[in-house]
Amino acid sequence: QASKPIFTFDQLVIPKSVEEDLLLAVDLIKLESKVFDDWGLREIEPFPRTALNFHGAPGTGKTLAAHAIASKIERSILVASYAQIESMYHGEGPKNVEAIFLAAERDSAVLFLDEADSLLSKRLTNVTQGSEQAINSMRSQLLICLERFKGIVIFSTNLVQNYDKAFETRVRHVHFPMPDEICRREIWRRHLPEKLPVTSDVSLDQLAKTEDVCGRDIKNAVIDAAMRVAREGKECLALSDFLNSIERIKKARINVEVGSPAGEELSPEEKEQVQKKVQETVAERDK
Repeated sequence: QASKPIFTFDQLVIPKSVEEDLLLAVDLIKLESKVFDDWGLREIEPFPRTALNFHGAPGTGKTLAAHAIASKIERSILVASYAQIESMYHGEGPKNVEAIFLAAERDSAVLFLDEADSLLSKRLTNVTQGSEQAINSMRSQLLICLERFKGIVIFSTNLVQNYDKAFETRVRHVHFPMPDEICRREIWRRHLPEKLPVTSDVSLDQLAKTEDVCGRDIKNAVIDAAMRVAREGKECLALSDFLNSIERIKKARINVEVGSPAGEELSPEEKEQVQKKVQETVAERDK
């Protein structure tokens, strides 16, 4: 069921280039009547559509941005994930895809499909199992719905490497990078409430120097640090409390990515894996 968006553009902390991409998408939506009706382009495209793919690491603001767009154009938002579509009724994925699009059109809502990596990937060839056929059927149904849908669709993906070419021609891609130092400083600032007791050594500039963290990591680090300080019976949070928490969160994230239980000491082989993973992540981000 569609609901009122809970975030606005004022709450987004993203690079200017990404913000410009989002505002362009908003303008394309607002200018549809002028371009397609007043300027006659509906003659060559009777059913103009706006489909966006927000891609990037988890916690970089994709969900917030989807809500912000819905808020900007004053529409409700309908949120669904691949897991929900697949698990509603076993084997009825295509029907569920169609039902979600119909619900969004009925409510004039922005449709936000979260965790859509599997939906946008290349369709499988040499299908041998029923589950593989079900995935292909969902992807085919999604293409049909995109052609017919008169509203706005936003996909959110993390690690899709091979998009189906059929989607490439129908979707505008917007990349959400990990925040740079300027963005990290602003995110830290917004996550330190005035009531939060901190010592004089807490510096936004120093906190912002911690690399390879996203907004979600920073939020979790603040909460983790506050809980640990309160548990220890201390009255103020020091810079070291925040730095220790953010390092714990970074380590836990990397451990999960390489399959090592969080909190355990890594073996030399695992440390080598972590180092390789970090290098690959940095290289991918710098492309």
